Amino acid sequence: MPENPVLEPVMERFPDARWGVSDRETLVDVDRYQLADLATACRDAGFEMCVDITAVDFYRKRRTRFQVVVNLLSHQHRQRLRITTGVPANDPVVPSLSSVYPGAGFPEREVYDLFGITFEGHPDLTRILMPDDWEGHPLRKDYSVGSVPVRFKDSPQVV
Repeated sequence: MPENPVLEPVMERFPDARWGVSDRETLVDVDRYQLADLATACRDAGFEMCVDITAVDFYRKRRTRFQVVVNLLSHQHRQRLRITTGVPANDPVVPSLSSVYPGAGFPEREVYDLFGITFEGHPDLTRILMPDDWEGHPLRKDYSVGSVPVRFKDSPQVV
């Protein structure tokens, strides 16, 4: 990991986190229980914006099925930071970042709605894209895609 004076205090505070760089973007993989503490430390270090929160479903590909991905941005330091954390299928819960980054509330609701990952401590964790009575989570890889019958009409004959 190359030296990064902006993140050095954060790196020292989280020695168990796995740090790296990909295409000039700093990456860190952290235990899910440390996610909110790491995000708070990053905010205090100058990462003032949570750009996005999303998830990945590694169904049958990895031991830990889900991965939550948090993208942070520091305008003042001109840096990006990608935080990832593994989330097991049998306990899909991570701490909410909405108290650290108020704008994180909506993407957390989207991940909850489409993947079924619960953000503990979220002030209003309800569906945001699907109807309230919808069953299942459409972006999970084991979710049935369903089918719609297609009817073709007689096409005119070309002479």
